[in-house]
Amino acid sequence: MRPFTEPYVPAARVLHWTVAILVLVVWPVGFVIGYVKDDVKPAFYLVHESLGFLVLWLMAVRLFVRVMNPPPPAPDRSPAVRYTSGTVHVLLYVALIAQASLGFLATNAFGFPLEWFGLVTVWSPIGKSDALAPLFGTAHYLLGWSILVLFALHMGGVLYHHVVKRDETLQRML
Repeated sequence: MRPFTEPYVPAARVLHWTVAILVLVVWPVGFVIGYVKDDVKPAFYLVHESLGFLVLWLMAVRLFVRVMNPPPPAPDRSPAVRYTSGTVHVLLYVALIAQASLGFLATNAFGFPLEWFGLVTVWSPIGKSDALAPLFGTAHYLLGWSILVLFALHMGGVLYHHVVKRDETLQRML
């Protein structure tokens, strides 16, 4: 019988699943914005931008929690699996923080203040910029697809550990 692998701290687990659920809402809402009727488009933007901004702040908290509470020791893994897993995790953290930041900056550069859940106007650090808006918008779009690839790699790793290796990697985050 293998010894039980220590789980992540509760704050890390709650933040992980909260961000995961938010991304699973924000990504498809952002994808369909270009296809919805103009009369409902503002509602889609409100949800996408507000939840995306929330992801930015939750990722900042998540990074702080991770620094203060490093991940528990993982089940035995080969160097290649450790490297791949570590790389995907780092890229996910960077991509999610960059994605939310780029979305916020794109909103500002296109001349729209962020109305967080329609309750609070968030200060715009750059203001309207016809030169920066398409750059931020394109980077935000491309990074969105990159996050989808990283998500697929992450889920592939979860399935590999849970179904093929039958180790306790998944239980550490439950």
